[in-house]
Amino acid sequence: MMASSMDDVAKAIIAVDGAKVSFGAVKALDGVTLRVMPGECVGLVGHNGAGKSTIVSVINGGLTPHHGIVTSDGERQERYGINAARDRGVRCVFQELSLCPNLSIVENTRLVHRTLGGFGWRLRAAKIIEKSLDAVFPGHGIDSGRTVGDLSIAERQMVEIALAFSDAGTPARLVILDEPTSSLDASLARQMLDHVRRFIAAGGSVIFISHILHEILETADRIVVMKDGRVVAERPAHRFDHHGLVEAMGSVAKAETRQRPVCDQPAAPVILSHEAAGIPFTARTGEIIGLAGLAGHGQTELLLALHAARSGNWLPQGNPLVTFVAGDRRLNGVFELWSILRNFSIASLGDMSRRGLVLEAGEKTRGTAWKERIEIRTPDLNNRILSLSGGNQQKVLFARALATRAPIVLMDDPMRGVDVGTKQEVYAIIREEAAAGRTFIWYSTEMDEVCLCDRVYVFREGRITAELGGDAVDEANIISASFEGTA
Repeated sequence: MMASSMDDVAKAIIAVDGAKVSFGAVKALDGVTLRVMPGECVGLVGHNGAGKSTIVSVINGGLTPHHGIVTSDGERQERYGINAARDRGVRCVFQELSLCPNLSIVENTRLVHRTLGGFGWRLRAAKIIEKSLDAVFPGHGIDSGRTVGDLSIAERQMVEIALAFSDAGTPARLVILDEPTSSLDASLARQMLDHVRRFIAAGGSVIFISHILHEILETADRIVVMKDGRVVAERPAHRFDHHGLVEAMGSVAKAETRQRPVCDQPAAPVILSHEAAGIPFTARTGEIIGLAGLAGHGQTELLLALHAARSGNWLPQGNPLVTFVAGDRRLNGVFELWSILRNFSIASLGDMSRRGLVLEAGEKTRGTAWKERIEIRTPDLNNRILSLSGGNQQKVLFARALATRAPIVLMDDPMRGVDVGTKQEVYAIIREEAAAGRTFIWYSTEMDEVCLCDRVYVFREGRITAELGGDAVDEANIISASFEGTA
């Protein structure tokens, strides 16, 4: 057994042994051992806060463990950092996208590949990123001269993935994909997963982190389950099924259900309407309305238009009509310099104030109640919002919206990067709130979530091309409406 273990360390692209990392009293890693062999895809799963992002930071050189060692190709890495990791072919696609929004795609490529300097670097960089985009996402239609800030979140995710697999002299050997399909529709996700399999077949290695468990089960060769900073299960992927994987993660949630919540008031009054291109949009009191179709075809634009039409000007309304849950939390969701509590309470300060002053006791009481209701993993709400994992940041945004009195909740793919257990709890909250008369308008890139809605509007090329309701809300009808009439 020991000899085999030593052989694995010698062959592994990266081997982490006994890694321990603590942030104050929180043990982010508590003796984690993980090895990644050439030509394999390792699925890494666990609830938000399980330690996945921390072990990724150790592997990509961004964090030195307080205890434990890192080995690469059998050599112990005494000074293992980001540059050393890159020199060994380690690449990472972060859940929080890391591209510079004020630079073009070509300029971001130059930042990633430091060897591209000198005369004519723009042309060389353009060829490198275009070649990789074509390989991962055939027919992508993205111009490499575009500014990243002008791209949709799906396009930014596509560029970041293509950058990770690109080769400017030092080929990628280990690509870490942290929720890589969170903003991609089904067709783009399939293209990416197909490329991962080609990369693995050619001898490359991948660490694949995703809360979309069927992607892990279909793609990974070996699955590692983490919980509370430890590895609690590790075995070949074929020895897991969906139920067993959820059970290993320690989820208290029941298995996902495809049953849609039923609106108690089928003849409820129309609370919102919009003259969108194609089929007019309407929503009734207590309905859960889904927006579907390929990513970037007008769903987010409709949500923004609805919010603008029903919001006040710069002065907040005492009784807001709409509230918004952002999907791109770093761009238009969190206030990065603020605490978790202030990020939560900013949308409902009027309910916690007297004579213009915030009642801190009431703010803390409400924040603590929502922390427990939606299980935000933090020892102290006064910690900075960026101390949370990405999924827990998203929970704060969701709690912020639901804590308001707004009768309409607009949701722009709000469950990105949130674990399966929390998703089920949030779905239950949505059903409960809808039953009490709240209206939800929900754009999601996950088909299972769209199929939970009462009615669904399908988008194509900026137009609403189909309206589905009742038993017609299913994957086959949504896909058909998404592609109908396209080449």
